[in-house]
Amino acid sequence: MSAEVRERVVVVDDEEAFRDLLTFNLTEAGMEAEAAATGVEGLAAVQRIRPAVVILDLMLPDVSGTEVCRRLRADPATADVGVLMLTARGEEYDRIVGFEVGADDYVVKPFSVREVVLRVRALARRTFERRQASSALDGGRRLEHGGLEVDPTRHRVFLGGEEVSLRPLEFKLLALFLENPGRVFSRADLLEEVWGMPRDLSTRTVDTHIRRLRSRLGPHEDAIETVPGFGYRLKDRSGG
Repeated sequence: MSAEVRERVVVVDDEEAFRDLLTFNLTEAGMEAEAAATGVEGLAAVQRIRPAVVILDLMLPDVSGTEVCRRLRADPATADVGVLMLTARGEEYDRIVGFEVGADDYVVKPFSVREVVLRVRALARRTFERRQASSALDGGRRLEHGGLEVDPTRHRVFLGGEEVSLRPLEFKLLALFLENPGRVFSRADLLEEVWGMPRDLSTRTVDTHIRRLRSRLGPHEDAIETVPGFGYRLKDRSGG
């Protein structure tokens, strides 16, 4: 699949200035960007071009961004698209709601355009990997930790034998920890490894995604432990 197809983006925002700013910079970065001013227009654009990523404003004039995200996830034809939520609200509650309806990542307005472009590129890459994995044959390799089992070839995760669905960024985080037992990852390490973002970028998104991943893991949430002052690592099952 060509880079042009892999990096198609739909920007859904009712503010023309933001739409123009994002589509211009995404295009300058070599992506193919299309803009929509309403939720209905955005849904139609996604159906038409099947992008890798949708940049979705939370506040839209017709239907909310959360409702648009729900509809995308409910439709098998669009369920795998990456969703980057844009919001003027910085409260934890709004981020949680976005993740609950299926958003992959979020950016709070006002935002750094450079950061948005980097996040979109990372999400496009993870979405492409997920689409490729969905048709891959089982290679037989497994990453295991206690009751956790990860199939890195087909991007499948099992908890105590039951499959659990993770979004692409969540999967990448979990697989990274399981592939590197004992290694402590700083926030900068994770930004670089998972998002492909510069290590010096100041953002708390890693903490939010770690919390979200832990909540997905249910009884195995303590598999990823915090190392105070350093970052995160896969918990030593021996208790050492």
